[in-house]
Amino acid sequence: MKYNELKNLIQAGESYHTEFKQTLDKSFIEEVCAFANSGGGRILLGVSDSGEIKGIKTDNSIRSRVQDTLRQIEPKLECRVNVIDDIIEVNIPEGREKPYGCSKGFFMRMGANSQKLSRNEIIEFFQKEGRIRFGELRHARSDFEQDFDPNAFSRFLNLSGISPNLDRNTLLRNLNCLTEDNQLTNAGVLFFARDIDFILNHAIVVCALYKGDIKVNILDRKDFKVNLVDNIDNAILFVKRHTNIALKIESTRHEEVPDYPEVALREAIINAVCHRDYFFKGSQVMVEVFENRVEISNPGGLPTDLKPEAFGTKSVTRNPLIASLLHRIDYIERMGTGIGRIRQAVTDHGGCTVEFIHNSFYTSIFRKKDRDEQLGGKRRGKTSDNASGKKADGGQEKEDNFRSIFGVGSVYFRSIFGENILQTLMLINNNSNITAKEIAENLKVSKRSVENYLSRLKANNFLERVGSDKTGCWKIKKGNKL
Repeated sequence: MKYNELKNLIQAGESYHTEFKQTLDKSFIEEVCAFANSGGGRILLGVSDSGEIKGIKTDNSIRSRVQDTLRQIEPKLECRVNVIDDIIEVNIPEGREKPYGCSKGFFMRMGANSQKLSRNEIIEFFQKEGRIRFGELRHARSDFEQDFDPNAFSRFLNLSGISPNLDRNTLLRNLNCLTEDNQLTNAGVLFFARDIDFILNHAIVVCALYKGDIKVNILDRKDFKVNLVDNIDNAILFVKRHTNIALKIESTRHEEVPDYPEVALREAIINAVCHRDYFFKGSQVMVEVFENRVEISNPGGLPTDLKPEAFGTKSVTRNPLIASLLHRIDYIERMGTGIGRIRQAVTDHGGCTVEFIHNSFYTSIFRKKDRDEQLGGKRRGKTSDNASGKKADGGQEKEDNFRSIFGVGSVYFRSIFGENILQTLMLINNNSNITAKEIAENLKVSKRSVENYLSRLKANNFLERVGSDKTGCWKIKKGNKL
């Protein structure tokens, strides 16, 4: 880097990737540690916090001190040290073996500052980086003799082709489902417990049927609480029971075609159960059936090592032991092929589309509005208030229109912000001069609630106020990438 470029960088101030230090003080190693645990960055020695270039000695002695200090980082980290006039630039890469620590603890970069991690934050960091595998941990509250389900175990042996004559406990240990002192691991609980709700209540699968295409009126709900394999099968049956079968007529041939391809549903549900973040206890895997779509979601988003651009092409699993056990019983074919199979099944089916949302992982399979006309308008099967055989009311068209205006689908927007904020945005889109009071009257909520909705919309770049509060108007924007 040239000196003029360095001056421009300093003028921009400290940031997530840049830190100024006037001297090589005791906090230097903390900053290095924080950058390594975050996205990498640079430390400029000889620059004050306010961005004033003070300069620093750049002889061999000070450079040796810098290198000696860097050696305190564990595990070892290769950093580049450059001298630019009277400033020392230390370039720290994002570490590949996180977390990195020093004698003072573990640190993370938070905006333009570094922060020491608490005990719980360190545990959370280890979990996020995959250093602690949920499935392999022993479950201290489980009682093997009381909780173990021999029927689930027999079914697993049958599906996997393993001989039932082998010693049960030895086999469970080889599968990493039982510890040496006969304590079930988390994977053992998920696959072989009688009732996972009692032991791991956040690991159940919740299925719901709604009237229409929004989350308001629930027509049916089932919480599946037995072993993981049965929960997958029950969730698939729930969707099949609450969606229709169309009769495709070609000449003298009649073919029954479901609203949604079973392969896609099966892969999406298995993916949600297999790859969810089991350390997160705030929600469950959800399988939700609407009039115009089926939505499958799981807590956790993409694994840390999987970038959105590699989604569907690279195999990275958050729960390798759970994935391995599912692979043994042929619920997973080859690692990394599930997303491709969903896309291919939807394409072959021809009557629906699929959408993936990565950061709070959703798979939404939409039924095309012209599906009935394509298949001759004849439909049969179990019906309900949300699946009565009537033609869809343009749900996909509405979704596409919402996306073209706001830059994100309405289904995902609603899942993040809720129904009231979505309706607030729609009211403003229809009338840019509408007041907070008028919105409150429409939604039957307080004005203070509406002001909170507006603040969130502005903070996420969906909304901008042009002009004064009294004479100005609202401007719709495409929002941040959520």
